[in-house]
Formats: sequence, structure tokens, C-alpha cells
Amino acid sequence: MFHRRVPLVQMFFSALITVTLFSGTPFARSVIPPVTQQQHGNQQTHPYPWGNLTADRASLHDMPDTGVTRSYEFTISRAVMSPDGVERPMIVVNGQFPGPTIEANWGDWIEVTLKNDIRGPGDGAAIHWHGIRQIETPWMDGVPSTTQCPIPPGHSFKYRFRADEYGSSFWHSHVGSQYSAGAFGAIIVHGPRHPEALYDEDLGPVFLSDWYHADISSIVKGVVGLPAPVTQPYSDNNLINGRMPFDCTNPNITAFNRTCTSDNVEYSKFKFTRGKTYRLRLMNIGSQGMQRFTIDGMKMKVFAQDFIPVVPYVTDVVTIGIGQRTDVLVTATGSSTDAVWMRSDVSEMCSVSSQGHALAAIYYEDADTSVLPNTTATTYDESYCGNVPLSLTTPLYPIRPPSKPETTITLDIKFAANSTGNKLWFVNNETFRADFEHPLLLFTNQHESPQGQEQGQGQGQPPHAHAHAQPLNLDRTTYNVGSNHSVRIIINNYSFTNKSQHPIHFHGHDFWVVAEGVGKWDGVVTNTVNPMRRDTHILQLGKPDVGPGYMVMDFVTDNPGVWPLHCHLAWHASAGLFVNILERPDEIANLSIPDVAGKSCRQWTSFRGELEQAIDSGV
Repeated sequence: MFHRRVPLVQMFFSALITVTLFSGTPFARSVIPPVTQQQHGNQQTHPYPWGNLTADRASLHDMPDTGVTRSYEFTISRAVMSPDGVERPMIVVNGQFPGPTIEANWGDWIEVTLKNDIRGPGDGAAIHWHGIRQIETPWMDGVPSTTQCPIPPGHSFKYRFRADEYGSSFWHSHVGSQYSAGAFGAIIVHGPRHPEALYDEDLGPVFLSDWYHADISSIVKGVVGLPAPVTQPYSDNNLINGRMPFDCTNPNITAFNRTCTSDNVEYSKFKFTRGKTYRLRLMNIGSQGMQRFTIDGMKMKVFAQDFIPVVPYVTDVVTIGIGQRTDVLVTATGSSTDAVWMRSDVSEMCSVSSQGHALAAIYYEDADTSVLPNTTATTYDESYCGNVPLSLTTPLYPIRPPSKPETTITLDIKFAANSTGNKLWFVNNETFRADFEHPLLLFTNQHESPQGQEQGQGQGQPPHAHAHAQPLNLDRTTYNVGSNHSVRIIINNYSFTNKSQHPIHFHGHDFWVVAEGVGKWDGVVTNTVNPMRRDTHILQLGKPDVGPGYMVMDFVTDNPGVWPLHCHLAWHASAGLFVNILERPDEIANLSIPDVAGKSCRQWTSFRGELEQAIDSGV
């Protein structure tokens, strides 16, 4: 199946555009119509809801009020599928893998009705909209124990939120490790064009995902159970857009009594026309694997990272941590009969996989599609477990961070055994455990700040005072930053093995990455004027003779809510590498949270007795 989108003439979003479906069904087409908007007191129709803004001039405050709602119906359920030829139990949405694409314009409302049909056994459900800030709708972030209770089987929950950022992202289940079982799909939000990134066709999302053949629950038990594991679980395969034929002669097929029929599985395919330039929306939605993405013989122009347009730079390899997105342009410079491999490799130095090399085929317009490509892989540097240097990535729209954040939190990450011998991840000597029945956001809204809790680690101290904020609830490791306007978080990774990098994701915010390195941070900020912003960044590992790996992130508290800050590596989150940041609790107390949230909690309380007690963190 070819991955191709109808040409968008300079991103003219009132035209027909395709939504790419990766379940083997034909491409679907959707219409994003022109939006009537108010301009200088007169009603005018403009092909772009954002007018003539380009990405270098568009701030978050320029988000248009389109008055348009994009509605979707999701049903999440169990299934037995074989994306790579090996049958395995999965959890999918609308029977598709990957799941359906959400598509909208910047400023639109997105409404998704999620029905939970996970049965045999039953389980809770919740969807997180990765990278969407949820401005003025923090209860729609989709994180059980933080913003909502899980949705029990047989019940539905209607999510409604603004498309408050534009670019490329994805949605995924945030219950346990359900997304590792297949519960994810793309979010494409169209917005102001990048003036230095023009292209002919948008090829849509390109999912990169390491893949496991075992049932997810058994993997989680191996990660956090006893006896304690010797290593992280090795993935069995690596997929591009949900496909990569598995070698059925692999001895693990017999050893684990698996059913394998990969002869009927095709590689994902993309169609190129000589001379045209294409947009690829790369997304790492894997469980453990850092990805190195290449296209044989081709350079790529990077022009966006996560939801942030950047000053373009050219590379032949893109490193993408779990949860990260990178938008690239590639120009088809070959002959009309060429066939070329697209590749994504699970980093052998930074991650673990039994077969981590994914392939997809690119065919030019006159190529023989019955013959697989025969091209040479790009060589690249595998010595570093992190993103490209901060000096190389500059946001296109500049925003200066506060020179002296009002409060500072230090988070020390360690891997250790608890009192029962279970190996878990600890943040400041505490490991996370979800309380599904008492979401922190709802609790804070109803009770304001818990009695005796400090209102921000910097209050009552001089600006830039440095001390740990006090946890709101030790079981849920929550840090209350009160009404401080700006916050700095220093994260230290005291793991010294090559497999212990952490893709750190922060909900509700794009943060500035102001410094990173190994050892003790010297207080020097890499870029004081316009440092890199994003919602997910790779925290590198430490070195025994130097010290921990560190990253320093700054943000302003412009979005009242309770926002998770966690490693997006599935097994690390399962083992407790997760904290919450409580932002402006006094304003949370004044939010008008719809009763749909409380109703869901009442439904969950009635159902929970049917479940076995969770052995992992729950998220």
C-alpha cells in the first residue's frame, strides 16, 4: 500500500486532503472547509484561519478562533492481529493498527467520543493527546490519577479540547502500557506555513515503533515483578507505519509457540516523483527504542521538532526519542525508475532489540514495484544517546526564557530495589503509583491545596532560591509550584548504563531546554535568547567517572493544571518514573470542570472491584 497524500498547493487547507490509514484499507479523504473569521470588524472568508501569518511570525497568542469542531468516534477493544506476521494480543482503536488519524486546523475544537470495549478481561481506558497543551481544558489531558478516572468497560467519555498547537503529533492510551499493544494514532494540525520549508506533497505520519510479540501484561510483570529482571525487555521487531515482515524461521517462534505467517505481510511503501519535494512527519511511538532514521542516498531538511518549527538544518540521519516528532523534507533527486530503502534502526548503543532494523520501500514513478530496493544504508555516528546539540536547534519563532526563574526543583533519578526486592525507578527516592479513584486535578479543584502543603518551593524565599519542592502526596510524587511565574527543573540521571537514556515528556507545556550534559551542571545556560523548546527531550545517561547525565528545563506557569512529567519509555513509566507538577492551585480551584469527569469516577468506582490489583505504576 502506498502512502501518498493529495497535493496541497502551499498548504491550501480548504482543499481536499487525504487522511492516511495504515490498516490496509484504502485512503480516506476528508474536507477541511474555509473558515469565516472576523477581521477588523468585517466578516471575511480567508482560505487560512490564521490569515497571512507564517510560522516565523506566529505566537501561541495568535491562535485563531475558527468556531469549527472536528468530531471523531473511537472504540477501544482487544484484538488478535499480526502486523509483522506474528500473531499477538493487541489493544486497538476502531479495529485499526495504527489507529485513525485526527486532522484539524489550528484553533479548531477537537471532539472525540471514546467508548471502552476492552473485555476478556476488562480494563480501564483513557486517551492522551500528546503535545496538546490543553489550555483552559486541563481535565481533558487523558491521564488517569492525574486528570481523570479511567473509563470502565461499557462506558464512554467525550473529550473536547482546542487544537492549540500546530504540526505533527499522536494520541495514545495512557492506561498501563496499552499503547505498546497498539492503541495509538496520528494527530495532524495544520497551521501557518514555514517560509523556508516549501514542499509539493505531504506524505503524512511515518510511525517508528519497536514491537513486541508477547502480551503486554506479561512484559510488565517481567519488568516490575520478581525475580527482578537482569535487563530491559528486548523488542522482537521494529516497524515503519505498522509493518515490517518478520523472519518466521527465527528460533523464538518455535521456542515461544507463536504463529507466524509473514509471507503475506508487505513493507510499507511510499511513492516518489522525480523532482518533487515531500514532507515526512516522523514520530517515535515505540516502547523502549531510540530510533535512527535514514533514507538511502538522501539528505533530509529538518524544519520542526515536536510542535515547534525550527530554523532548518540538513542531515542524513534523524535521532528520535520515544514521544518525539521530527518533520523533514526530502527531495526526490533520483531517476524515474529508482527504488530506495527507507530505514529506521533501534539504536544498538542506547536501546535493546533482537531485530531492530525496520525497512520501508520508496518507489519512483516508473519503478518496478514488484522488485524490492537494493540500495546501501547510510552510515552514522552511534556514540551518543541524546538529541542533536542544543546549538544546532533554534526555534523559528523566538521566545526568550526568564533570566532568573522564580523557583527551582531538582529531580534525581535512580534505579533501585524497593523493600520487597522489586526493581523500580525512583525520583528523589520516591516511585510513582497511580490512584485511579482520586485524580489530583479534581481533588485540587474541589479542595484547593491540601492542608499543610507548601504553595510553591520558591515562595517566601529570595528569587532563584534552590531547594526541593515538597511532594503533595508521596504515593504520587507531586510537586506544587504554587503561583510562581517561572520554574526551572534540573533532572539528574544517575544511571550509568548505555540503555538508560530517558525521553522526558512534560504535559501542558513546551519547555525551554537551557542546558544538558554530564556531571554537575555549572549553571551556564546554552542560549539565553532563544533556546530550543519542545515537549519531549532525551535525558542522557551518566558516566561513573564524571557524574549523572543532566538536563535543565525552564517553563512559565501560564497553564493552570496538574501536569505529568515522566519518562516516555513505556517500561520506565511502568516502573514509576513519573511525577506531577501542580501549577497555580488557587486558579485550579476556580475552574468549572464538567461533570463528565466526576461521572466517570463514579462509574469507575463501581467497576474497579472486578480488576486484579495493578502491579505497575498504572500509567
